[in-house]
Amino acid sequence: MNDRTRVLGAVGLVVAIFLLVQLGALSLVQPFEAQDRQVVENPNDPTNSIAYVGAILIATALMLLAFRYDLQWLIRGFIILTSGMLSWYVFAAFLAPLVAAVPAALIAVGLLVYPEWWVIDAAGVVMGAAAAGLFGISFGLFPAILLLTVLAVYDAISVYGTEHMLTLAEGVMDMKVPVVLVAPTTLSFSFREMGSAPDDEPADEVELPAGNGGQPEGGDAPEPSDEGVTDQSPMERDAFFIGLGDAVMPSIIVVSAVHFHTAVPGGTVDALVTDPILLNLPGLTAMVGTIAGLLVLMWMVLKGRAHAGLPLLNGGAIGGYLVGALASGVPLMAALGL
Repeated sequence: MNDRTRVLGAVGLVVAIFLLVQLGALSLVQPFEAQDRQVVENPNDPTNSIAYVGAILIATALMLLAFRYDLQWLIRGFIILTSGMLSWYVFAAFLAPLVAAVPAALIAVGLLVYPEWWVIDAAGVVMGAAAAGLFGISFGLFPAILLLTVLAVYDAISVYGTEHMLTLAEGVMDMKVPVVLVAPTTLSFSFREMGSAPDDEPADEVELPAGNGGQPEGGDAPEPSDEGVTDQSPMERDAFFIGLGDAVMPSIIVVSAVHFHTAVPGGTVDALVTDPILLNLPGLTAMVGTIAGLLVLMWMVLKGRAHAGLPLLNGGAIGGYLVGALASGVPLMAALGL
């Protein structure tokens, strides 16, 4: 198998993961609504978005402190417990609560004892669908657009400006948890045996793998150049990595567009599919916009550098949503939730 075929396979896996997260989140809209899983009292309050961004900043600071004082085990344990909880939300939407606890516990135990790439990705899809579903039904159209816009700006600043994500990236990669999704390009790749992340590539962006290309221990990571390009060609890498947040955040507007379509005045946005996944034209075009942004992002990464993901992903999702809303006859201000 040549390098191009391997890389295209990895890109296809990344696209598939994004679609699974989005479709999974859409399938949870009706169950979550019926179970009253909305996490805020007023989904149209834009201060919810600011509060959420503040929570992200606090969580980032706490994680950096934990890595500084060698408390990675604490963060890893918290993420695994959160994974089990979110997984239970997903399975409890379709199964009895006690029955749902069984697959949720299996996911948490799998992450704890055998964090191979396919375990990480499976857990990430379930977690991502749950998170996107919960926040999608909790953020109205304007708060969702505001949240995605602010996070896209913050992502760009943290990668190209302050670069404070660098230390965080290294620690997250070492923990082997589904904060980072893995797309291997070789069948022999083992995430469990891979070394730590290079210092110039943030874990919440699409990036190239660290260390010895995924081989068993013994080998140093290629030294990055001043431009952030490693000595190894992207076409020769054994895996690509992308943050779970990069899949979740644009999916919020997809779910919000579907969940709040009946509340949009001035236009008709009819559902395209009602069982088992609720979908409408703005939600569909938001999905298309997300995947378009993802493909552009992957193309940029294949040039040899890691890039901030959310500007393209969130931008594509918001742009796609607005195209679909306007095509449905919704006025621009109403589409913006204003």
